[in-house]
Amino acid sequence: MVRYDTKYLLNNNRNNDIPPHPTGMERKPNRRTSRPDVSTLIKKSPGPRRPARKPSSPGSKQRDIPPLLEFENVTVIKGNAKILDSLSLTIAEGENVAILGPNGAGKSSLIKTINREYYPVASERPVTFRIRGKDSWDVFDLRAAIGIVSNDLQFSLTRNLPVREAVISGFFSSIGLFMHKVTPDMERKADELLEFLRVAHLRDRPMTTLSSGEARRVLIARALVHEPKTLILDEPTNSLDLNALHTFRKTLRKIAQSGTGIIMVTHNLHDIIPEISRVILMKDGRFVADGRKKEILTDERIGGLFDVPVRVKEDGGWYYATGY
Repeated sequence: MVRYDTKYLLNNNRNNDIPPHPTGMERKPNRRTSRPDVSTLIKKSPGPRRPARKPSSPGSKQRDIPPLLEFENVTVIKGNAKILDSLSLTIAEGENVAILGPNGAGKSSLIKTINREYYPVASERPVTFRIRGKDSWDVFDLRAAIGIVSNDLQFSLTRNLPVREAVISGFFSSIGLFMHKVTPDMERKADELLEFLRVAHLRDRPMTTLSSGEARRVLIARALVHEPKTLILDEPTNSLDLNALHTFRKTLRKIAQSGTGIIMVTHNLHDIIPEISRVILMKDGRFVADGRKKEILTDERIGGLFDVPVRVKEDGGWYYATGY
């Protein structure tokens, strides 16, 4: 098991060394073992009756769920450059959020920090670096818990890997199956996702023969094999034409409406689907605004973010910038 202890890293990362991303490691599917019913093994003794517990309210149950992301004073340095600067962020489980910013804002570095490829440096102020209430994670468990679709992953699928095999390899966080043992349940799940995303007809095609839009939907299927509660997308509409963009938007809305949380990381306003209600603006490695979509996507804020005069228009829940 590969486990990074965040507190250790924070205290020992004073030379700005970032631990390397582990490679070549395999993750075997979890095997659940049945346990005996303990209640049948314990003889109940008579005693005074306890008052019945009042059922917890939906609000109290919600408070018991730790946030998906909980960052405070997170700074990441790569080489001599500070790529993330004292970020503080809390995102609830299942929340639909867009992180919007220009190229070079640090958006992709933020995703790599969420994915534990980058780690924060020590700071004079307290640093919080938790995901689902935990400071440390097995990296493979983390990547199963949060589905991530990135351009880096698409670039790594450059060999003649069949579509179905690319999706199934998501169970092992690998590129290809190699010596991994594939179960009928894995094959069935992959086929269901390919059908759900309307790319089942591509199952035997090599990844290198797909269009950008087709490849993006296959990568989403790969990210969903573990049924994560949240899907993170890094600049997902890059290189998509109008037809592919229309299909991709419909696909993403379908996923959001099925109950999976969406974190959209992008520089395009039109990537923000109507189901997203919160927008965070990012620039120069910092968050510069965070709030409800309607309050954040204004002429002044978006113009300042991209350093260009714009007019922001809303149409049926979609937002567009014009006038530049």
